[in-house]
Amino acid sequence: MPHPSSSTVVLLASVLKPVDDTRMFGKFAPTLAARPHTTVHVAGRGPGSASAAAAPSGIQQHVLFSGSRLSWSRLRAQWSYWQLLRRLRPDVVFVHAPELLPLTLLWHGLDRQRQFVYDIRENYALNVTTQRVYGGLTRRALAAGLRWIETLAARRAAGVVLAERSYAEELPFLRALPAGSVVVLENKYQPAPAEALLSHSRTLPARHEPLELLYSGTISELNGVFEAITFTQTLRQHWPLARLTIIGFCQRPDQLQRLTQVVAASHGAAMLIGGATLVPHAQIRAQIQRSHLGLLPYRPHPSTWRCVPTKLFEYLANGLPLLIPANDYWRRLVQQHGAGLVVGFDETFDAAAFVEVLTASSFYLQGIPPEAFWHTEATKLRALLDTIR
Repeated sequence: MPHPSSSTVVLLASVLKPVDDTRMFGKFAPTLAARPHTTVHVAGRGPGSASAAAAPSGIQQHVLFSGSRLSWSRLRAQWSYWQLLRRLRPDVVFVHAPELLPLTLLWHGLDRQRQFVYDIRENYALNVTTQRVYGGLTRRALAAGLRWIETLAARRAAGVVLAERSYAEELPFLRALPAGSVVVLENKYQPAPAEALLSHSRTLPARHEPLELLYSGTISELNGVFEAITFTQTLRQHWPLARLTIIGFCQRPDQLQRLTQVVAASHGAAMLIGGATLVPHAQIRAQIQRSHLGLLPYRPHPSTWRCVPTKLFEYLANGLPLLIPANDYWRRLVQQHGAGLVVGFDETFDAAAFVEVLTASSFYLQGIPPEAFWHTEATKLRALLDTIR
């Protein structure tokens, strides 16, 4: 039995992203649920950090997958997803993971009135070929398979969403799509309900006081977590009470084991929150608001260097001064708003010179940049759904 014409059911689905994922649950879901007569379902990894009861009105959560990313339960997630499609009979599905594309294409092929949107959150084929998580033959086969299924899905999708502007140039299959069918929705900051936001810049502490540094979000070697610790230890030679908080989730057990050992040996320079477990985003927001400097010590890499990390928007929206590497794309954004400094997170770092520059600097003199917030993207998302329904 079809849904009444006045009602729209939307499903947002991933496998590895939690049911309270900041993009699906925190941004897409409330934006779409605000439309009249629209019900939104969010499916992903459980248990997440929010219960179904905590979901706002008009939004429901469903667990597709629990366990490690390499477990057999990840295959069972496909069956759970198919059952969810049959039970909910959504009008529109937003696919947030490429591994759900084959079943989505089957579902769409059985009834072309059904619509789906593919949200490209990463350049997945590039990640596979450059991050060397898999062996040579497996890596090439997986990358080729990803590119093939993405190309097919993009041609059949009612729309394609890009989390990064750079993907429009990097993904060749996008060039054949009709004008207007590809929309860039960056991972800008969505405040929590009733969240109090800063309207002015923060004041840094004096050199004899604690200086709170922050590394938040995805914890990985590629994202520079070990450089963040080394940076903090070197800085403590000239700012003795500098300390680093690392908060987020680490998917690689080998890297997490090493990180735990390095933090334990840091003599108080660093502390870890989360690591093996997902951290509620509210806890990350609270840590941002109590910190003095946000670190983005990313290593130069083809899979990340042209992307804008979610944490960069989070720090901008919260008036947190940033420390970034010599990335020209990020530099333009940070300098435009007087939001931070470019530093070397390697052996070139001169702690004494950095402290002098830092204490002489002022940040966000023109206030918190409005373009750091999700409302600029929410308008585009609503317009996209209006073209589909």
